[in-house]
Amino acid sequence: MGILLAFAPFIAFALVERIAGTAPGLVCGAAVSALLVLRDLLDRKKGLKILECGTLLLFGGLAAYALAVRPNWPIVGVRLAVDSGLFLIVLASVALRQPFTLQYAREQVAPEFWQTPQFIRTNYAITLAWAAAFAVMVAADIVMLYVPAVPMRAGIIVTILALVAAVKFTGWYPERAHQAP
Repeated sequence: MGILLAFAPFIAFALVERIAGTAPGLVCGAAVSALLVLRDLLDRKKGLKILECGTLLLFGGLAAYALAVRPNWPIVGVRLAVDSGLFLIVLASVALRQPFTLQYAREQVAPEFWQTPQFIRTNYAITLAWAAAFAVMVAADIVMLYVPAVPMRAGIIVTILALVAAVKFTGWYPERAHQAP
């Protein structure tokens, strides 16, 4: 559940953007991100998470840019910026040798398993699955931006399918990895 809650800023952004525009949507995404980071700061058991801190920086920076420089930023460009930022956050977590899913998995798995090779490999696999989903989303955004004849609905469908695949993999893979010899 924790990993899905981490995507609340993206959901808030999408909902508010539809109603009030891109800049208010980005501000809302930043506000929800700030609440998640604050929640983790106040809960000594959780600690700060790479994804949530990165999301706060992403939405905060994009909101500031939209408000100061580009208040009428088209949604396709904003989606590309948000999805690219999310993709880079996930890749950075792998490059830092701290796949972002580790922090969420440790909230659900006993500490004696945290340093096992299987636990670490499983989290790398899940993180890379999420990276693949975000790469697909970025590709869909690029197509939407540079091939205007493609209906916006196609990009939304691709995004939903990519996210559903990542969620399903996240639920399926740990048990599969546990059963492997």
